[in-house]
Amino acid sequence: MQKGDGNMFQLDSKSHLSIYEQVIENIKELIMTDILAEDSKLPSVRELSKDLTVNPNTVQKAFKELEREGYIYTISGKGTFVSPKDDITTDPSKIAELQGVISAAYKSLLNMGLGEPDVRQLVVDTMNEADSSFGTAARKDLKGKEQKK
Repeated sequence: MQKGDGNMFQLDSKSHLSIYEQVIENIKELIMTDILAEDSKLPSVRELSKDLTVNPNTVQKAFKELEREGYIYTISGKGTFVSPKDDITTDPSKIAELQGVISAAYKSLLNMGLGEPDVRQLVVDTMNEADSSFGTAARKDLKGKEQKK
């Protein structure tokens, strides 16, 4: 993500996630798919808020959370950069929370009358679909920018 590349991801006003959460999740995805490489510079809070047309406080709050989790780091006077993936901290309570969501969805599918083999296949199919789309929009946008050069 270079200056002016804020549209490498788009915010969805209909999403169940807040704008702040969407900024966090999109930047995490760009980092985890190596679209944003280790030590690459992020746009400033002002630049990104302008590109995304959101309040700078929203972007600042997202950056603080990303820094707390180890995804990014700031060098005073120089900017904000992508951390090495080894610096990312995994929150055990967040993992437990998401396991609960998965478990509840699994039970709901069983309660809808689907058999266990069908539910397991649905989970595998869903995981495969998520794998194939992880970072796809950002990759397409990045390829389009490279072809225009």
